[in-house]
Amino acid sequence: MDTGAPGAQRPLPKQIVKGTDTRDVLAHAARQRREKKLDDYLIVDVDAHHFETQSWAEVIKYIPDAVIQDIANNFKVQGRVTPGILGGTGWPYHQNVGGRITHDDGSEEDANEPGVHRDVTLVRRAIDAMGIDYQVVFPTPMLGLGMHPEVDVEVALAHGYNRWFCEHVLPGDPRIKSLLYLPFNDAPACEKFVEEFGDKKGVIGFVITSVRYRPVHHNSYMRLYCMLEERGLPLAFHAGPYWGASEGFLRQINRFLSMHALSFPLGNMVHLANWVMNGLGERFPKLPVVWVEGGIAWMAFMTQRFDNEYLMRSSEAPALKRLPSEYMREMYYTSQPLERTNMELLEATCNAIDAKHRMLYSSDWPHWDFDLPSTITDLPFLDEEAKRNILGLNAQKLFRL
Repeated sequence: MDTGAPGAQRPLPKQIVKGTDTRDVLAHAARQRREKKLDDYLIVDVDAHHFETQSWAEVIKYIPDAVIQDIANNFKVQGRVTPGILGGTGWPYHQNVGGRITHDDGSEEDANEPGVHRDVTLVRRAIDAMGIDYQVVFPTPMLGLGMHPEVDVEVALAHGYNRWFCEHVLPGDPRIKSLLYLPFNDAPACEKFVEEFGDKKGVIGFVITSVRYRPVHHNSYMRLYCMLEERGLPLAFHAGPYWGASEGFLRQINRFLSMHALSFPLGNMVHLANWVMNGLGERFPKLPVVWVEGGIAWMAFMTQRFDNEYLMRSSEAPALKRLPSEYMREMYYTSQPLERTNMELLEATCNAIDAKHRMLYSSDWPHWDFDLPSTITDLPFLDEEAKRNILGLNAQKLFRL
């Protein structure tokens, strides 16, 4: 059976394990690419991941703070540097086990290619198999840094990672793009990051991890938003799991699947509520805002609930000139994981957020719940224009690709 790039012939293994080649894991994706003629579409994957911890020794060399770099370098097991400094984030590691694939953190895939960084090789294999034209690549374990107890560690690791990624991964293939990490617990540091990295090749915007306790409407962030708006750089909020807050409702949850289902949209919902109700859409009307990896089912609830509350208590949101749902329809939402168990509800939600013009395809590869491009092409209620917009044209316009 052929896998990977069209025309390539590879015998498939009997079992998928950590060392299985990406092209073998995505063999059926490659077949879908041909059968569904996905090469006829521009496909922009707005959310995919790599595991920066597999290059950790490289990353920490770029940390500018000598003390934190030394601390990071001293987390070792049998002489090998480990990402121990990331500890204390509360990020649950269940995603690495019990999923549909074993290609998550700790992949042992052979990706040695002369003169090419391992991460570039792995990204290429995935995008070639799925038929992706551009892929936005995020870190993975570092997305838990928003809850790290040491703010200076978040800033230092983010700085080191961004420098390393811009130097070693982004130049490796023009199809690889990034929304670089902003250490949102330190507003002045975020501003410096925009100045330093905003014009780097392959950088198409910045991302804030949603798992954190920093209100987006605080005055300390206004200059940051202004800088992004002036530069035309989108701001994304990437959702994530969090099970560690002793004072939070999620501490009552006793299954990972329940926590996973609730926590991803919950973080984005809180930040979106603060963004909309505090009038940031009015204050920064030209700043594109993107909500990543929370699915879209929660938007049906948000649009209805907040419009209803606003109409009864509009005096508490004096900066708004329109209904909350109207501001929400001007934002962007990535598709993964697309909730497809009830097509009528999904269609209604897509209508509520103007998905034809505001939804962005994302795979979330290589996580266990990733979605292929066919997730969009197979939706029966979308016309051809909407499918093309969601798969790539919306993102092409937004990110000026």
